[in-house]
Amino acid sequence: MLLICRFTEPDDPGFLDRARRAVGLLAAQPGCERVEFARAVEVPGEWVLVAVFESLTAYRRALSPFEVREHVVPFLSAARTQDQATFERRFTGGPDDAWVEHASILG
Repeated sequence: MLLICRFTEPDDPGFLDRARRAVGLLAAQPGCERVEFARAVEVPGEWVLVAVFESLTAYRRALSPFEVREHVVPFLSAARTQDQATFERRFTGGPDDAWVEHASILG
């Protein structure tokens, strides 16, 4: 399960601190494989958060702890809403041509 949230950097000096905390809290949740927060090279005010979870259940559970609801959920709510944010993984590739085909949760 992928969570992809896009942000336009607000005129707020605390933005990166909130992002840092959100990444740390999400990455610490059981079932979270990784979290990345990146800036667009062509448009430096554009940011994306990508979190990879082992399953939809792990994603939902990751958002449950109080500290996550207190810090991560408000941060994510500042993301742009015109784009889809959750995606099911279908294929995953790695080094040495290692790849995995994931079953669809949509049928």
